[in-house]
This record gives sequence, structure tokens and C-alpha cells, in this order.
Amino acid sequence: MTRLTAKALIAVVFWPCLFFFWFLGPFVLFLLSTTSSEVCPLLETRAQFLAAANGTLPMLVMQTLIYAVPVVCLLLWNRLSPEPARARHVAICIKLFAVATTIGAIWDYGTSLTCDGYGRPFFSAAWQMTSYLPIVSLLINIPLYVLVFSLGRAYSTRDDITEDGVVHPSQENS
Repeated sequence: MTRLTAKALIAVVFWPCLFFFWFLGPFVLFLLSTTSSEVCPLLETRAQFLAAANGTLPMLVMQTLIYAVPVVCLLLWNRLSPEPARARHVAICIKLFAVATTIGAIWDYGTSLTCDGYGRPFFSAAWQMTSYLPIVSLLINIPLYVLVFSLGRAYSTRDDITEDGVVHPSQENS
């Protein structure tokens, strides 16, 4: 398999995952991962709230694995076309992704504990403070999205074509 073919296959995975999972996914997965608002008024004990919140953990793990696909694509592209400047940007993406994922998981889990505002005084006020985490998450995700998008564009663009559209034959078979 040529390097160009591998880059193209990664691009086929990267772009749909980026747009569908990163831009549309948070809305769907947030609705699936939090406890239903019909269930919340029925929860009366601390154990019931914990059970409802812990029930969201598999969805949070799945959500994290799905969100990791574009970052894994960047890592694969970096292995195919190593470039020190891009490698530093990929490392920054990984760090931002780890922070954003952690904040998102705490937010989803905390929302499940407080049950979308129906929370009882079973848990500390710190869990109720998780309602402010979307602001922090947004401040981290905006540069992450821009960086991932720009890196994806740079990696998925053929570097063997000049600006006038001529393919360099020496790089065509690499």
C-alpha cells in the first residue's frame, strides 16, 4: 500500500468522524448519557442517584472512544508523514483532547448525579458546580477543533501536487 493511498484512507475516516461525531455527536450522546428527566423525580435515595449516574459510565466510555477517532487519524497521518512542526501540534491536540474529555466526562457524570436540576441534597455542592463545566469545555474545544481541522486539512492534502496542479513524478510512487 502506498503512502498516498494510506493517507487517503485515513482521510476517508477522519472527515466524516470529525463532522458527525465532534460537531453533531455531543448533542446526541449528551441526551443518551444523562438520566432521563422523567426518571429524576422518581429518585429518592442516594443509592438510586448513584445507580443512575453509574449507569451512564458505559456511554461515557463509548463516547470517548468515538471522539478519539479523529485524534487517532492525526497520529496515523503523523506516522506516515513525520514533520516536527506538525508533530508538536498533534501533541497539543492530544493534550487538549485529554483535558476536554475529562471535563466532558465530569460534566456528564455530574449532570447525572444532580439529575438535571432535580438533585436532592445527597451530594456535595461541587457536583452541582459541574453545570459550569460546559463553559470551560467550550473554551478548550474551540482551539482543539480549529487545530484538528487545520491539521486534518494539511495532512489530507496531497503534498506531491504543486499549486498549479502538476504532480511531481518522483513522489508519486512513494
